[in-house]
Amino acid sequence: MEMDREFLPLEELTSGASSRIIPVFKGVRRSVLSRETSLRVLAFLQSISLWFLLLIRLRGGRRKPSSVADSSVECPMWKEAGFRKACKLSPTEEEDTRRRRAMAEAVVMVFPSDGNWEEGIDLRCRFHSFVVMGTRRNALFCRSWVPAIGNMKAILVIIHGLNEHSGRYAHFASQLTACSFGVYAMDWIGHGGSDGLHGYVPSLDWVVADTEMFLEKIKSENPGVPCFLFGHSTGGAVVLKAALFSHMETGLKGIILTSPALRVKPTHALVGAVAPIFSLVLPKYQFRGANKRGIPVSRDPAAMMAKYSDPLVYTGPIRIRTGHEILRISSHLMQNIRSVVVPFLVLHGTADRVTDPLASRDLYEQAASRHKDIKLYDGFLHDLLFEPEREEIARDIISWMENRLAIS
Repeated sequence: MEMDREFLPLEELTSGASSRIIPVFKGVRRSVLSRETSLRVLAFLQSISLWFLLLIRLRGGRRKPSSVADSSVECPMWKEAGFRKACKLSPTEEEDTRRRRAMAEAVVMVFPSDGNWEEGIDLRCRFHSFVVMGTRRNALFCRSWVPAIGNMKAILVIIHGLNEHSGRYAHFASQLTACSFGVYAMDWIGHGGSDGLHGYVPSLDWVVADTEMFLEKIKSENPGVPCFLFGHSTGGAVVLKAALFSHMETGLKGIILTSPALRVKPTHALVGAVAPIFSLVLPKYQFRGANKRGIPVSRDPAAMMAKYSDPLVYTGPIRIRTGHEILRISSHLMQNIRSVVVPFLVLHGTADRVTDPLASRDLYEQAASRHKDIKLYDGFLHDLLFEPEREEIARDIISWMENRLAIS
């Protein structure tokens, strides 16, 4: 379903799902640079960066490379043969992880209307939190909600957006369990209660691999139960990339994408050219001079207040490696958009200024999937499940899944 609308212009370099716009090198775009001057500046910066990298390598001698530098060369994909080398956390990251995990465990996972519930059980569902080992032996904080009575008709696996966490989807989970769907959700590396530095993503390929591992674990524990994957914003990009693998596509009834980060561009071509270099040299560096105000992601003031007062939501400036990873996965997906064959539903607000609703329309029009649907909500913003019409949006998602199950 598509609605006539007028799209609003996007802000500069978006984090994809952070609900924050971080303009990287904002002044560069406004300066007047000829093509020749830009090329000269680019060549100079590349030369300086390469000499700097060479100097680090020469001075490093025979020291063993760090886990972060080593992992930047590898593209980990989960295999049945076992996990890859563990990622060593710094003392700062370990303390940050402990603090966040304690807060994640304290998140309220159900909101019963009559207040009649005990820990882990209410009248509608059974719920709990747990930790699984990721593909790089990093601890991933997870949650589950399953119907208290009867069998699950299907399972929805939720992959949250950048800078948020799985606990934000508790209300959505209650709507799903009321319709006999089971729900599982996983915090990415560096998010929620999972290992890593808050807001730092060394590689979105790691998140793709962890998503694959998590789905396989859920399927093995629930044999015969159909599974769907859900991803919001950058989480939507992660889900879509995971679904490009043939073995993933055959194991899914479909995927649901809300406000997916599909066409994310830097403020200037020069930024995109040097981003790979700086992401290696200063991967965790934050653009502290960037705009921290953000933009509205919901028309519900209470939802906005809840998001930005949540200590598990990262609200700092985007880190260089994280920003580069968003650009990289976005580019990969747009280049492979015609290779998408998995059944999907994509939902987007036409007034979204964080991710591009036109890119969602391109996905719908160009994907090779035989079963595909699009829903564009006139005037809605980025966080669709936190808009005032969240009940309607949840019903649209549930209805689509039930139709997919009926077709199967």
